[in-house]
Amino acid sequence: MSFIRLAVLSACAALAALSPAHANFRICNKSPNRMSIALAYIDGSGWVSEGWWNLKTGACDTILRGQLAAEFYYVYAMDEHGGEWKGKTPMCTLTHQFRITGRDNCYSRGYDRTEFIEVDTGQNAKDWTVDLTDPNAPLVAEPTPSTVNPSARTPPTNPVK
Repeated sequence: MSFIRLAVLSACAALAALSPAHANFRICNKSPNRMSIALAYIDGSGWVSEGWWNLKTGACDTILRGQLAAEFYYVYAMDEHGGEWKGKTPMCTLTHQFRITGRDNCYSRGYDRTEFIEVDTGQNAKDWTVDLTDPNAPLVAEPTPSTVNPSARTPPTNPVK
């Protein structure tokens, strides 16, 4: 191995060691059915809702990558047999892939209005995983170890029907 190549590899390794650890917001499908998921949160400028991520039974997906910027995130999911994971917080959605800014006046802006579940990640959370089981069971949400190797994001597609 040449000296220059060794120096470049050493420099890359040093930079990687100094890079901050990435945090993630993950959702796992622990239900018996395939499901579609939407997420809402406050980014630096206001409310954002986006979807859909389709998850097979037993699969997990990293919905947001990087440091969690808020204490509260909002989740809505539906499965292929009509099961819903919904809460009391209204957000704007569409039946196909979407990213919507704002949560007011959904209908007048041409969007659907959907009730999302509030997930409190705490004030200092870095990684967080939400397990979706039976739609009638309580939501399970907990911090995850920072050593979790996140799955690749699946591009949002139309929600399951």
